[in-house]
Amino acid sequence: MPLPEWVKTQLKGIKTTQKYFKHRNINTVCETLRCPNRTVCYKEPAATFMILGNICTRGCSFCNAEKGNPAFPDNKEPEKIAHAVNDLLLKYVVITSPTRDDLVDGGAEHFASTIMEIKKLNDNVLIEVLVPDFQGNKSSIEKVVNSCISVFAHNIETVRKLYGYVRKADYCRSLKVLESAKKINSEIITKSGFMLGLGETIEEVLQTLQDLNNAGCDIVTIGQYLQPSKRALPVVEYIKLEVFEEIAEFAFKTGFKIVLSGPLVRSSTRAYEIYSALKDGKYGKF
Repeated sequence: MPLPEWVKTQLKGIKTTQKYFKHRNINTVCETLRCPNRTVCYKEPAATFMILGNICTRGCSFCNAEKGNPAFPDNKEPEKIAHAVNDLLLKYVVITSPTRDDLVDGGAEHFASTIMEIKKLNDNVLIEVLVPDFQGNKSSIEKVVNSCISVFAHNIETVRKLYGYVRKADYCRSLKVLESAKKINSEIITKSGFMLGLGETIEEVLQTLQDLNNAGCDIVTIGQYLQPSKRALPVVEYIKLEVFEEIAEFAFKTGFKIVLSGPLVRSSTRAYEIYSALKDGKYGKF
């Protein structure tokens, strides 16, 4: 059976963007992780770029990122990404990176340089950052917060009990990262997200939401953990749709301005749309 024209048009649009990233050796979360929502983002038009390579110094059990000793940051990368944003006429860009504990500032300067280069070519581009915890370094957090960004995001990823097993980090430190960003600039929009299906209880999920809200988090995203490869942790449970809805209802009542909850929700899902809604004062569940 031949593909309908509207499907062909969709695929053509996706492939054009895919080829652009591939030919210029630009690392994106959209393609590296084969995000199921990338067709939506490309149409917005938006994309999530991964800077500072694809090797992480942590080795979290849920993640498919390579673990090891990363290469030194590519000084030409900020300019290369800026040109990609300009060429693809992107309106909303998410910049993220693997954890780089090998760098004194955790990569904060590279984030700032990338943002500066994008703004140089088009000051109207909206930029969201999804940062690692920078080992709690406040000067690194401040450097990124003060870099002409629209949204500052740091994912809590899972409940407190599963830290050390699922995520190689510190739960309280992650909350402090969000809290610090808000203290540095009370007007900045802060965002976090976590996964379900790793063995957490509903009570632990609700406590995590309360902790994030207490840290001043404005937007929360909640999705289903899906095993990215055989070397990653297996899925403990597939969460029912009604549970995602119940959690979203609790989160909104807790005080979050925007809640995005569902099996295929990822950190950057509908990022441009929910940012625009928040700026227009349209709070709610998405």
